[in-house]
Amino acid sequence: MLVEEIMKTEVIALPPTATIKEALHLLHKHKIRHIPIVDSTKEVIGIVSDRDVRDASPSIFEKESEACELDHEIQTIMSQPVITIHPLDFVEEIAKIFYEQEIACLPVVRKNNKLVGIITEKDMLYTMIQLTGTHVQSSHIEVKVPHRPGILPEVTSIFGKRKTNIISVLVYPFKDNPNYKILVFRIQTMNPLPVIQDLRNAGYELLWPNNIAGENR
Repeated sequence: MLVEEIMKTEVIALPPTATIKEALHLLHKHKIRHIPIVDSTKEVIGIVSDRDVRDASPSIFEKESEACELDHEIQTIMSQPVITIHPLDFVEEIAKIFYEQEIACLPVVRKNNKLVGIITEKDMLYTMIQLTGTHVQSSHIEVKVPHRPGILPEVTSIFGKRKTNIISVLVYPFKDNPNYKILVFRIQTMNPLPVIQDLRNAGYELLWPNNIAGENR
């Protein structure tokens, strides 16, 4: 899946000369948490978060304080340089950026760093839910298999014989053993017992459900 398939293209942005007060207003009005800062050519030069704005705002306990802090330009508190991504990047790969950089938002840019979209950690979480198939009614099956070429079509052929629709397939490492993998299936049936029994009859080890056939867990 590509970034352009999930990014938001209607992005609220501000110039660096906008005030912190303006940013605060937009954050509340649009219920967003980040605002990219762009120059006159729409090139991304910074980003501010609701936390940046909150930290720069005067305390409600300082009764004598004037709100002049809110009149400062947004460029005085924006973060830079900004990590950006391209519309043709793979969603699975940018998930790693969110994790490693511990950030909550990524502006999407094209040629010359021009802003064309934005992706938030919430967008990423929703996409991961879709990719794993957990957003639809389905049954979950985990199979431990040897790590060798051709093993995936061998296992999926068992589902095919039952004419069972596979919603998603994930492949995980099996602990620290490189000789095995875990295949995680979500199948479109509320009665997976026939397929489960077929997998056991074919000699595959099921990690989920891992109860003895015919017993209730």
